[in-house]
Amino acid sequence: MRRLQQHATKRLLCTRVKSQNPRTMASPTDKEGRVHLKNMTLKELESYFESDLGEKAFRARQVWQWLYKPSKLVSSLDEMHDVSEKLRRRLRDEATVDALTLDSVNTAQDGTKKLVFQLSQGGAVESVIIPATSSSGRKRNTLCISSQLGCAMNCQFCFTAKMGLHKHLSTAEIVDQVVQAQRLVGAEGERISNVVFMGMGEPLHNPDNVIKATEILLHKDGINLSHNKVTVSTSGLVPAIRQFCRESSAMLAVSLNATTDDVRNWIMPVNRKHDLEELMQTLRDEFPRGIGGQEKVFFEYVMLKGVNDTLDDAKRLLRLTAGVPCKVNLIPFNAHDGSEFKSSERDDVLAFRDLLANAGMVCTIRESRGDDRMAACGQLGEGSGAGRRAPPRTRPPPRLELATC
Repeated sequence: MRRLQQHATKRLLCTRVKSQNPRTMASPTDKEGRVHLKNMTLKELESYFESDLGEKAFRARQVWQWLYKPSKLVSSLDEMHDVSEKLRRRLRDEATVDALTLDSVNTAQDGTKKLVFQLSQGGAVESVIIPATSSSGRKRNTLCISSQLGCAMNCQFCFTAKMGLHKHLSTAEIVDQVVQAQRLVGAEGERISNVVFMGMGEPLHNPDNVIKATEILLHKDGINLSHNKVTVSTSGLVPAIRQFCRESSAMLAVSLNATTDDVRNWIMPVNRKHDLEELMQTLRDEFPRGIGGQEKVFFEYVMLKGVNDTLDDAKRLLRLTAGVPCKVNLIPFNAHDGSEFKSSERDDVLAFRDLLANAGMVCTIRESRGDDRMAACGQLGEGSGAGRRAPPRTRPPPRLELATC
């Protein structure tokens, strides 16, 4: 009976990832077959304690707080002082606290830190801590986290895309990036104030693990991040957008980057499956959102010289987003080895921004951070340790064949 209960619990913890390739499946256990405690929501942890361990649910809540309370964030069971030695000894055999091993911290000149985490079953993922100071002098840290080892979307301007997809990250591997980053900044008396799913991978290609991770990050008895301080970015996977909007109260951002289908088909091949018309209609349907109350979708727009940065593009962007409550964040392209793209001229970025702003659209420019350590937007993957399996490059529209020369 006990073996059947353990099997049922591990099956509960297994994620429902969409890929059928075992090589990309997220693992619910470590190499020794122990369950990752951070794979579980509080309700699942309580069920595990009651069904598998024969313990009261309040014991699970004790462990939960040791895992996630900002003043605790333990790395081992031995640090859980109010948990009995008998229970800790049993948990050592069946469960594990950390899902990742922090391998290195690389600090850029501007203070941005790139964290490289080793996965227990091979490979490495990267997170980025971006420090900032508000106008009132208050320090805050934004953490950019990964959701996959590699990525299947093949966006032409992204360094991570050159890896292809190696693995979906489990819920534990996603959440642990936040926990270990908080340990790091907590040693300096600071906190992670914002989390963005904008690192390696397409978050909504791994929706079940990502949505569960947001639930854990937002839980009031744990890390307790505000729902408007956690943002999940997508390249435009329409069915998963609908799922996310109905199941998570975190914020949604959409990486747009083009105003016509022919350009977006080229630089973001996902557009061939879910074109701009379908994407925009979905956002009109979903916004303002019921869950979480997000009123406006955040559009990210990487500025590529000669590709998507003209005033005509800005005018088309206004027409394209008509009826979609939104804000636009312009992102200067961050160069990397082998890229055929260049960043737009600063004057062109400002003119693009001004046209949108003068038309009444909320539009900001994101300044590059950490690019001297390959820690900026679109540059992650250098320390992954996974072999390169560069997917094929796509052909530009005839009218833009000279744009990348």
